[in-house]
This record gives sequence, C-alpha cells and structure tokens, in this order.
Amino acid sequence: MSSNIKANALSVDELRNKTVLLQGNLAKVIKGKADTIKLLISALGAGGNVLMEDVPGVGKTTLAKALAASIDGKFSRVQFTPDLLPSDILGNSIYNQQEAKFFFRPGPVFANILLADEVNRASPRTQSALLECMSEKQVSIAGKTSLLPNPFMVIATENPVEYQGTYPLPEAQLDRFAMQLELGYPDEDAEMELLLDRLTNDPGASMEAVLTCDEVAQMQVAIQQVNIEKTVIYYMLSIIKATRHDTRITLGASPRALLLLSRCCQSYAFIQGRDYVLPDDIKYLCSAVLAHRLVIENKTKYSGVSAIEIIEDIVKKTKVPA
Repeated sequence: MSSNIKANALSVDELRNKTVLLQGNLAKVIKGKADTIKLLISALGAGGNVLMEDVPGVGKTTLAKALAASIDGKFSRVQFTPDLLPSDILGNSIYNQQEAKFFFRPGPVFANILLADEVNRASPRTQSALLECMSEKQVSIAGKTSLLPNPFMVIATENPVEYQGTYPLPEAQLDRFAMQLELGYPDEDAEMELLLDRLTNDPGASMEAVLTCDEVAQMQVAIQQVNIEKTVIYYMLSIIKATRHDTRITLGASPRALLLLSRCCQSYAFIQGRDYVLPDDIKYLCSAVLAHRLVIENKTKYSGVSAIEIIEDIVKKTKVPA
C-alpha cells in the first residue's frame, strides 16, 4: 500500500496526535469499541502481540486489516489449519538450478501485521514456528537469520466456543502475547450505525493511512521514555509476585509478563497524553496483560473462577502507592 505521508521525525506531541487519529480511523470500521481499540494501539506501541479470543463475525479480521492500512503497513493473513506447515508461515529455501544455489523465499510472516486466524487449529509444530517471530522479531531457517519488518505484530484469533479439531496454545506461546482482548457484540446503537455505514459501501475498503510504519517505530521509541516512578514499579512487582504465591494459581506471571506489563503501561500512558505511568494504568491493564498467562489450579478452575477474577482480586488486595 502506498502513502503520501513523509517519514520525517516527529515531536512527542505530534506522535500523540497521530495515536488520536489512529483511534479515530479504527473506530470507522469497529463501532462502539473505543476501549478495545485503545488497548490494541497500546499493544502496538509496546511492540507486543495480541490474542483475540472471540466468537466469529464480530470484526477481528476487519480490525487487523484496518490497523495495517492505518499505519501504511503490509498485511498478511494466514488461515491456520491442521495441515499447515511451518514453512507455509516462515518461508523456505528454494534451489535455483541456473545459479546452482539455494535462495530464501520469505513467507507471509514477513509483514507488519500478521493475522494468524484461528491459530489453535494448527498443530503444535506449526504453532511453535511463531515463537521466535513473536519474541525476537526474526526468523531463523537453514542457519540464516532474517529480521522481520519494523514494526511487526502478530494478531492471533481463537474461537472460544469451538474446540473440536483444535490444539490448546502452550504456555510458552501464550506468554508471548502482550494482551488478550475481546471485541464482543456491539450495543444496539453501534450495530445500527455499523449496518447503515455498510448499506452502500465498506469503510474498510477506502481506509487511508494516518501514520507510517516509520512513525510507529518513532512512537515505540518515545514510549520507552515514559517515566515509571520507583514506587509504581514496586506496585507492579507486588502484583506479579502475588500471582506466583496465590494458591489458586499453578503457574504465575513470568519476568516477561512484568516487562510487557510495564511497556504496555508506558504505551497506554503515552496514548492518554502523559509522560508518566499511574497506578491506575496498571490496574486497568492487569487483566488484559496477565490473565491469559496464568495456569489456574484445577479445583479453582472447575469451581468456575476465572483468571480475570483472580487478577482483579489480587489487584484489589495489593496496596496502592501513595
């Protein structure tokens, strides 16, 4: 996709204004979901990946495509199926008979936004092909390492009500998602607006970029400069440590979870127009960033208590810095 936007260095205020434009752009195609859109942009600013677990037809693919179009980025969609191979995602080495040597043919993962649709339908072998991509933003094949485009983001989807023919995502993969989000059904007014918008045309088809990939990279650098006061860091650490000692949790949050939580909080604060993180940012983001990583003890899980409820309980009990 081409764009007339010039990739000049922007000020912090200009980058913040761009995030406002990005929110507005995505709101044109996803109605009534301003909070989810803001969280998705926060994950993008944090350089993270997103798992979207939701019922079919609520706009997960539309949102991913709109995000790619809005940042003038390359979009790839891979439909995950049981017969999908790692090479179908990463690419492979092809032998050139004329030159008598192998050359690498990049797969669809070489994009700015990769939509891994119904990711849990692929075999564990194929799912594991994404681990290096999601964590290190690179692909290693036949002893050669190739960097992925910057920015790079995986948006993976799951259907929470259909489990036949699926493979549960392993903890190591879940831990590489910065957030797990849901869109859910729109309210009546938003659904009416969505229908009226699409009676004559599709807003997503004419989506224009409001910033470039280079500007997203600048935004990610600026987000790293958002200050987190030491007392706020201790507050974050206290919540993470509590997940490791709670008897309802078999596997608590990892150090990677702490790093992603801090970066997502910096990104959210940046989008909110601040250059510092508040405890309220941590409270707001904890469920989206931490819940999907936890392994809940069986008795607790079968009693109907969710990971989100446990996180909310831990946050409620953790002392907030003055």
